[in-house]
Amino acid sequence: MERTPIPVLTVQTAPYEDQRPTGGGGLRRPTGLFESQRNYLPNFVQSLLSSVDLRDRQGCTMVVGSDGRYFSRAAIEIVVQMAAANGIGRLVIGQNGILSTPAVSCIIRKIKAAGGIILTASHSPGGPGGEFGVKFEVANGGPAPDAVSDKIYQISKTLEEYTICPDLRVDLSRLGRQEFDLENKFKPFRVEIVDSVDIYLNLLRNIFDFNAIRNLLTGPNQIKIRIDAMNGVMGPYVRRILCDELGAPANSAINCVPLEDFGGQRPDPNLTYATALLEAMRGGEYGFGAAFDADGDRYMILGQNGFFVNASDSLAIIAANLSCIPYFCQMGVRGFGRSMPTSTALDKVAKVMKVPVYETPTGWRYFSNLMDSGRCSLCGEESFGTGSDHLREKDGLWAVLVWLSILAARKQSVEEIVRDHWAKFGRHYYCRFDYEALEPRTAYFIMRDLEALITDKSFSHQQFAVGNNIYSVERTDSFEYIDPVDGTVTKRQGLRIIFSDASRLIFRMSASSHVRATLRIYAESYEKDPSQHNKEPQVQLSESIGTLGILLCSTGWRLC
Repeated sequence: MERTPIPVLTVQTAPYEDQRPTGGGGLRRPTGLFESQRNYLPNFVQSLLSSVDLRDRQGCTMVVGSDGRYFSRAAIEIVVQMAAANGIGRLVIGQNGILSTPAVSCIIRKIKAAGGIILTASHSPGGPGGEFGVKFEVANGGPAPDAVSDKIYQISKTLEEYTICPDLRVDLSRLGRQEFDLENKFKPFRVEIVDSVDIYLNLLRNIFDFNAIRNLLTGPNQIKIRIDAMNGVMGPYVRRILCDELGAPANSAINCVPLEDFGGQRPDPNLTYATALLEAMRGGEYGFGAAFDADGDRYMILGQNGFFVNASDSLAIIAANLSCIPYFCQMGVRGFGRSMPTSTALDKVAKVMKVPVYETPTGWRYFSNLMDSGRCSLCGEESFGTGSDHLREKDGLWAVLVWLSILAARKQSVEEIVRDHWAKFGRHYYCRFDYEALEPRTAYFIMRDLEALITDKSFSHQQFAVGNNIYSVERTDSFEYIDPVDGTVTKRQGLRIIFSDASRLIFRMSASSHVRATLRIYAESYEKDPSQHNKEPQVQLSESIGTLGILLCSTGWRLC
């Protein structure tokens, strides 16, 4: 029996002025906005699809996945219907719509897709009262560069219509191929529902020594681990890879069922939100703990008794121990990358290893360019994101497997490895302070006045007496990045005060919210003396924070 072709409709719409991607081709808004504003999601999806040149779009393959949050299934249906209407030839979608961000990057690169769409708001809350997001990945498997984000935004501001196949229905639960005949299309539109884990797992098998990790988790000297998927996308990956493949007991993994509201918790892997994991680790029963965010690209590492490894230290320790990973033994190490606010602990390792360090603005898209050009093998950010050139996205589970590989090779505890690293390279005390929900105008004036203060010639080489210490300003600037690959200049990426003892104060506006602003303040202090390595970061950095207070008072602003 011949199938009736599915109609392709053109729907009239009106543009929205607030659909500027916040970086990496991503739009993140309150879920209620996507649900209540007429055509809000179709408008952005059309702008995103139209940013791909027509000749590249026709008949191409794209990958679609989500972190499973509320509104994901409805959004996937719209994405599928619009992709078909806009000439996409094939969509590859994770079963039940589930694909981690690293898995999407992996599949794009494996099948040489034209790009991908990820429905996630990262570590933001889910549920009807939470947030929702749409993120665009380009052909290298990485976040869209700024030029693509700008193109999406320009299209969104003048959009008058979108095309859609509203009668097209896909069964996301059924593995395999589904084909649909469309009106005025010579070839059928094809959807392939794939196992969410398989392709990504095969990649990891080629990077790590799974036998060594398996022996760590099941052998005579095994350690007990505790892994918290925080009811995000990582549950199936943790179960399949760490438990089924590597032998960790099933009860090692908690919160492994993806839930639309993440169980009512914020899926943010840090000491504030991963409290269940922290309490379990403090009991001393487990030797290694980790948590992941909603879409699986961020992670947190804990040792026995709740010993916390901050993200900057984790990046540096991974760099210093890459010889434990077969992938790097084979491929070599060409360079490291870190975002500007990330501590300079990585730089100390790079100096010993005699490899370059690239200091970039915040945003993984800057690392993608470096990796594509063969300049960078490992990179990371202070916000618990780490990855390598195996993908073009940060990869939380990859980082956890690196840590397990290091534990297996060195036969030490997490705390022993960290303290050995500090003894060799020195300790970088580091804190980040977030001032959230600021009025954008207020935040703008704070940054404007701070920049005027610290870039004035009179500020250079100024000294601040705080307690028994004197802090001398060595240099200040508004961070500017020149991409060594294509020469692209990115300006005004944060204010830096660097002191003569290598301490740093950094002020940066976050672009993750569209209504309120967040001012992030980073403080870093370097300590070489091992006898001074046991302080709490907040205590050690009190003098730097005092200097910060002086600066803020000088501008006439108070953050409270």
